[in-house]
This record gives sequence, structure tokens and C-alpha cells, in this order.
Amino acid sequence: MKLIKKILQTNLFKITSLNSLSVLIRIGIGLVTSKLLAVFIGPSGMALVGNFRNFVGSFETISTLGSQIGIVKYVAESKEDETELKKYVSTIFITILGVSFFLGGMLFFLADYWNELIFGVNFKYSFVFKTFAFALPWYALSLVLVAIINGLGKFKKVIYITIIGNAIGLIVSILFVSQLKTLGALLSIILTPSLLFLVSFYFIAKELSIVTSVRWRFFDFKIIKNLSHYFLMALVSGIIGSIVYIAIRKNIIANVGLQEAGYWESITRISSYYLLFVSTILTIYFFPKLVSSKNNQETKKVFWSYYKNILPLIIVALIVIFFARFFIIKLLFTSAFLSVTSLFFWQLIGDFFKTAALILGFQFLAKKMTSAFIVSEIASLAVFYFLSIFLVPLFGIQGVVMAQAFDNIIYFLILLIYFRKILF
Repeated sequence: MKLIKKILQTNLFKITSLNSLSVLIRIGIGLVTSKLLAVFIGPSGMALVGNFRNFVGSFETISTLGSQIGIVKYVAESKEDETELKKYVSTIFITILGVSFFLGGMLFFLADYWNELIFGVNFKYSFVFKTFAFALPWYALSLVLVAIINGLGKFKKVIYITIIGNAIGLIVSILFVSQLKTLGALLSIILTPSLLFLVSFYFIAKELSIVTSVRWRFFDFKIIKNLSHYFLMALVSGIIGSIVYIAIRKNIIANVGLQEAGYWESITRISSYYLLFVSTILTIYFFPKLVSSKNNQETKKVFWSYYKNILPLIIVALIVIFFARFFIIKLLFTSAFLSVTSLFFWQLIGDFFKTAALILGFQFLAKKMTSAFIVSEIASLAVFYFLSIFLVPLFGIQGVVMAQAFDNIIYFLILLIYFRKILF
């Protein structure tokens, strides 16, 4: 109790408390959405939704050039210089719009190809890809606007946008999933972020006039060059990562079945809810400290602050989740998903090592260690893919969570060795 009280009194929790409401609302809405999907589309539909979500994620990364972190950084640095700020805003907007329209064309005219690639020949959802083609520019711009608002230091507005966006997402999901089942679930994935553009534009209009700020004469190619480091890193985790996950899910469908692939999507959803707390704390509190660390000694303090204050709480939370797994499945899904309870052990083992490695991985982003990040991410994705290919035929759906756990353990050990001089 003394340890918990001590942690709760630290500056870390005082800072992250501002974001706690947003996180709780997001998780709450996520839980309701999971129940909605479970009731109306079942495990098989969940697998299709998982594949499409990964596909959308990869296009999101390409359309924004994976540069949200970079946008926050450079807007924050130039917000006091009006001319410099206009350069960044103009360059980012013009580039993102150009890329989004090009990708939109690819989505629209190759809709049948994407449908077969993502869903297979037995499903006809080409209409979804054509809808995504029109939604993508708004989708990309909404993410850019949020990054700009964040860079301007308007943290509360970012929280408001997130809360409103999640509320919109819930309403859209209820309407579309209840009426259109799987098709509605797929459409809600792409329509919600597009509607978020209107919310983001409303909030940024009070801080910056986008209409007057975006001009061709302010376009500066050097800014694109500066953001390229972030794109290269996002390329690996966002695009290659999505491709690997889609390939693994298709392998599960081929070897075990569509329903079992839905079980994996379900356990992944549950995992994402509690990992959201960890990623939020890392982004809000630890990442800025890693960025500002001037030497190995200061970085070491940040690393061990995370391991001493956050990791013990994560261990307790994971143990509670394991023993409450039957209750969790009944609460979030339906009796058709009870087989998911058998996946918790290996999923939680993997998530522990994932959270242990996250703080070390953030050092790559903080210090723009592009090459090291790319090599480590590709190696990790390769290990996960090949282990899943080997283990799924042997252990069924258990094989994929085992593969993910082993991959996270190996990744953590590699980062531990890489940063050993800082840590020890």
C-alpha cells in the first residue's frame, strides 16, 4: 500500500491525470463497441474487421507520411515564429492532400483487387474500398490537424477532440453495425475518423487560420526532408506491420478457420484497451523526458523511473486480468467467444514483455535513431511472422499468441543488450 501511495503522489500521475478522462472514455466506448460487434457479427465478422482495420492503418500511415510525431515536434518549435509556422502548416497540408488524393485514386479504381487481397474471393466488399477512397483525404487531414493543435500546446483541446471523436465513433458504430452488420462495421472504421475532421477544424480555427496560412509560396521541401525520418520509422511499424498482421490472420484462416481468426482479433482488442494506459503514460510523460535527456545518466533515470513506478502496477493488472478472464469475455463479448479464455496466458506473458520493451523502444524515437529502429522492428516482425507460420499448424490458434509472446521476449532481450550501457 505504501508503494502504491508513493506512486500516486508522484508528479508522473499528476501530469497524466489530465488525460485520464479521455482514456477512460475511449476504453469505455471500446468495450461497448466490442460487445456490439460480438452480438451482431460474431467471431467470423471480427476477423474481417481486424484485417480491414490493419489495411486502413497502413493507408493512414502512408497518407500522413507517418509524420504526426514530427509535426508535433516542429510546430512546437516554430509556433512563436509566424512565418516559420506557416511554412510548416502549408508544406504539411499540401503534401498530405496530394498523397491522399493519389491513394484515393488507387483505392477507388482498384477496389476489386483490394477486396480480394484483404477479404478473399468469397466476400464482396468493393464498395467499402470505394467509400474509403473519398474518406481518406478527410481522414488524413483530421490526424494532421490534431497533431498541429498538439504542437501548438493546446493539450486540453486535443483531449476534447479525442472525447468527441470517440463519442461520434460510438454513435456511427451503433447505427451502422445494428443495421448493416459486417458491412456496417467496416464502414464505421473509415467514416468516424473522417467526421473527426469537422471537429478538429472547429478547434484549430480558434488558434490558427488554415485558410490564410496554407499557401504555395510557403511550401518548403526541407520540411519534408526533416519529416522523412519519422516516415521511415512509421513505414516499418505502420505499413510493414499491418501487412504482416494481415498475412498472419490469413494464415490462421487457411489453417484453422475464420472463426478462430476472430478469436485472435478479440484477444488483441482486449489487450489494446489496457495497453492504452501504458502508451498514454509513455507518450505524455516519459517521451518528452527522453527527448530532453542530455546524457546517458539522465536517460538511465527515465528508464528506471518507468521500471520502478509503472512496471509493478502492470504486473498486478495482468494478474488480475488473467483471473478475471471468464468474466471479461462474458462482459465484452458473448458465449460464442468463450474459447478466447484459452489465449489469455500467452497473450499476457507477451504483453508484459512488450510493456517492458516499450520504454526502450521510445528511445529510438526520442533520439531519432532511425536505422536502429528500422532494423529492430523488421527483425521483430520477421520473428513473429515465421514463428506464427511454424506454430499455428502445431498448436492451432494458441500458436499465434505463443509466437507473439516469444517475439516480445526476444525483442525485449535484444533492446536490453543494445541499451545495456545506459541501463547498467
